[in-house]
Amino acid sequence: MSFRDLRNFTEMMRALGYPRLISMENFRIPNFPLVAEILIWLVKRYEPQTDIPTDVDTEQDRIFFIKAVAQFMATKAHIKLNTKKLYQADGYAVKELLKITTVLYNAMKTKRLDRSEDTEDDSLKFKFDLGSKISDLKIARQLASEITSKGATVFDLLGKEVDLREMRTAAIARPLEINETEKALRAGIKEIIEQVQKTKEMLNNVASDEANLEAKIEKKKMELERSKKRLQTLQSVRPAFMDEYEKIEEELQKQYEIYVEKFRNLCYLEQQLEDLHRMEQERFEETENTLRLMQNKLKEEEKRLMKSSVGKDDDSDNEIQEDEGSDSDLEDRRPLKPRLTRELPIQGRVGGRVVGTMHGGDTEDEEDSDDSEIDVEDEEDEYEIAEDDDESIDIQPEQPSSRIHKQELDESDNDF
Repeated sequence: MSFRDLRNFTEMMRALGYPRLISMENFRIPNFPLVAEILIWLVKRYEPQTDIPTDVDTEQDRIFFIKAVAQFMATKAHIKLNTKKLYQADGYAVKELLKITTVLYNAMKTKRLDRSEDTEDDSLKFKFDLGSKISDLKIARQLASEITSKGATVFDLLGKEVDLREMRTAAIARPLEINETEKALRAGIKEIIEQVQKTKEMLNNVASDEANLEAKIEKKKMELERSKKRLQTLQSVRPAFMDEYEKIEEELQKQYEIYVEKFRNLCYLEQQLEDLHRMEQERFEETENTLRLMQNKLKEEEKRLMKSSVGKDDDSDNEIQEDEGSDSDLEDRRPLKPRLTRELPIQGRVGGRVVGTMHGGDTEDEEDSDDSEIDVEDEEDEYEIAEDDDESIDIQPEQPSSRIHKQELDESDNDF
């Protein structure tokens, strides 16, 4: 008995229209009058014209009543009931009652569905959907082909019935021969005796097999005991190489610690080296930028000095022509000091150079004094040094001075 069975039973009885309210507590203890009343109502609901004895006062009446109900349900509804559980009239009887109520409840549900389908058919009587009938049409065609094939088979068999009827009639009319029957019975008896003998032999062998199995089990037990004792002895004995193994293991642990420490130091040093390289690279880039700026400044200064020196040379040449004619000719014939540009290699920078001139000066006095003091021999020495060092020297003669020198030569020719 379960709570679900009791709940389903009460709900089904209420749906079937049982007039009395059934509680789940009614079947906690045996309640035969209630069970008898429910059985009578269910039988009348299944077959109203049946006649079942309703006397349940004595024990014999109860037994007769339970047997009558079980026989009726077995013959009419093909429901097999357990009479012992029904006679207990407790929760176990509910399971047997549930068999009858389930059949009646399903029939009631089916009837309701049929009614609803009938109403739907009436409402849709004049509506015909050909798409829904295509599957039915396929099934009808298949059944028609099967009926045709089965009919042909039946016709062939009926055609053979004439010959088969004569053979069947002759076999039935033939009298039985006692000798053949006895032989068949004796052969069957002999086979059965042989089977019985084999079964007895197998039963006798079971005892011997059992003894053999017990002997094998004892042997295995003894082997197991010996194996356990050997295992204990092996566990208790310390191997000879165990001490050496432990020493090597300790040494391995120490070596591993040393290795870890060295590896950590190596990683730290590599990191420091990378930082140093990065700092040197940054310093080199900063120096390169500074040198580039200095080079640009020197170029600008050189251009400015070139422009100022060209103007001052023109003024000084004009004054010299007016005051000193002969001296100016000699000074004009003197070779001008070439402007040298050296490319000086700078440490830490590839292709870096410093550009400058061999002459410079901020004022006219300084330029005049430098021109008078520098000899031709000094200039030749500077040219030789520049050629020996294989350095790039740019000699840029001053175009204005040469133009003035040419003008003075023309004036001297005109004097002659």
